Amino acid sequence: MTNNFKASPADDATLLKVVTDYAYALDVLDQYDHQVLAISDTTEEELYKISYEEAMWAINGLREKFGGSSLFGNEKDDSFQGSLAAIYQTFDGQYVYPSIEEKAANLLYFVVKNHSFSDGNKRIAAFLLVWFMEKNRILYCADGSKRIADNALVAITLMIAESKPVEKEMMIKVMVSLINGKN
Repeated sequence: MTNNFKASPADDATLLKVVTDYAYALDVLDQYDHQVLAISDTTEEELYKISYEEAMWAINGLREKFGGSSLFGNEKDDSFQGSLAAIYQTFDGQYVYPSIEEKAANLLYFVVKNHSFSDGNKRIAAFLLVWFMEKNRILYCADGSKRIADNALVAITLMIAESKPVEKEMMIKVMVSLINGKN
């Protein structure tokens, strides 16, 4: 089968615009396909450290937004405290997750995967991610736009929920690529 399509100058301009506008996303996908995705362009200076008490206060406020169900945000065990503590782990005096973006991505991952609550785990995880980013002043770009779009937040949260534990590191790299300084 032969292709008889002949591009016009307008088609060439459209193609160039789309490729240019989405070059970063296409590069991330290429790096993912070749298993060379790396963490880069992150923020080291932490302005805010999330605490269990403050996180539970925020979750209780979120509960009201979702109808006040007693199951929403109801802890099943102590794993939520473990999720929060895990993002501040150190080894040999250095943070295991040194950047805000790495802490944020791991917070999302741990809260989704540990399934610490009777109901609302994905919503709580996504909320805590953006709340943590806002408290550390990385939620918005310099021009005021969101660093992570609503649809990207939904997609990555669901992708993490469906992922296998052996895929954790790649999930974190994808998440950091969505929220790093290049976005």
